[in-house]
Amino acid sequence: MKTFSAKAHEVEREWFVVDATDKVLGRLASAIAHRLRGKHKAIYTPHVDTGDFIVVTNVEKLRVTGNKAEDKKYFRHSGYPGGVYETNFRKLQQRFPGRVLEKAVKGMLPKGPLGYAMLKKLKIVAGPQHPYIAQQPKALEL
Repeated sequence: MKTFSAKAHEVEREWFVVDATDKVLGRLASAIAHRLRGKHKAIYTPHVDTGDFIVVTNVEKLRVTGNKAEDKKYFRHSGYPGGVYETNFRKLQQRFPGRVLEKAVKGMLPKGPLGYAMLKKLKIVAGPQHPYIAQQPKALEL
């Protein structure tokens, strides 16, 4: 028996919508990364993007456990010497609701062109309405 290897043009992608209300950040991010990579499919091939599209709604209602709302730090750099900026989970969630989940999922995907292509299939929306109704996404309970 030969080993199966998926081709990029043979992959059929589906659309799923996930409601992030009262979901824990890390558990949701790992489930989303698993789906974006395509590891849930029998045709999974490590060097081919076999994953599905994921639309996440109500991302402003994500939560973290313990004291992470205040203790979890996010860093960015301006590019200038001494230009490090630091913020915590709560402040970043209020200012940019989707950025927390995006950073968590990005860290779980492979680095390089393949991982960047997978991350583009993640659509994050604050609020219950999303503009991807034409793709007829299926509800996914994680």
